[in-house]
Amino acid sequence: MAVVESDNLTKSFGNLRALDGVSFSVEKGEFYGLLGPNGAGKTTLTRIMTGQLAPDTGSARVLGVSCLDSIAVKRQVGIVPEADTPPTFLTAQEFLELVCRIRKTGNIEARVGKWLRFFRITDRADVLCRDLSKGQRQKVMLAAAFITDPKLLLLDEPFINLDPIYQKKVRKYLQDVVGRGRTVFMCTHILDMAERLCSRVAVINHGKIVAKGTIDEIRSKKGERLEDVFMRLVEDE
Repeated sequence: MAVVESDNLTKSFGNLRALDGVSFSVEKGEFYGLLGPNGAGKTTLTRIMTGQLAPDTGSARVLGVSCLDSIAVKRQVGIVPEADTPPTFLTAQEFLELVCRIRKTGNIEARVGKWLRFFRITDRADVLCRDLSKGQRQKVMLAAAFITDPKLLLLDEPFINLDPIYQKKVRKYLQDVVGRGRTVFMCTHILDMAERLCSRVAVINHGKIVAKGTIDEIRSKKGERLEDVFMRLVEDE
């Protein structure tokens, strides 16, 4: 069953064609990676999927819901936008509690405590988010996406600002999520991480999908690394 569907999406900003006929689907239980250089269209696509932008043409659906219905999408999905931060006027604990209340999730105290401990920020729980480090703010954003155990995670550069210890912890958690039948859609520049985690990938460049499939399917020769595949596809464009 397709959890994410994109059909011939286009989006322009003035003379810039950010997305040009983008189509793909993500099945239940997949770890799907969207790869591309800066300016390729990854963030625009993610913003459409999370209801932050409307496409010019085409359609996108998440868990059977049109992405034009942003509230319905956000009720069901855990989202980590690129370079976003938690509200500066709330503490980490207040923000996580707010997420649980908005999502009408029970056991709020236990859930919040679990994720504060997971990211080892219990001692920073009562600090305003504006006073946290970049890495700590990223941990709070990840905790907010994970805390309701959603069926689908939409993650835009989730490993940014995380040190190697927490990259490993988050990677292991995401593998466990997929192992429980949940679905992960991830945009990332970290090709080594994508190669370790993703069951399928799509490569986007200049707003177009230039390759999609398993890593073996998009290799031109046996043993080719994902980095080599990526560079060949992007440089050829």
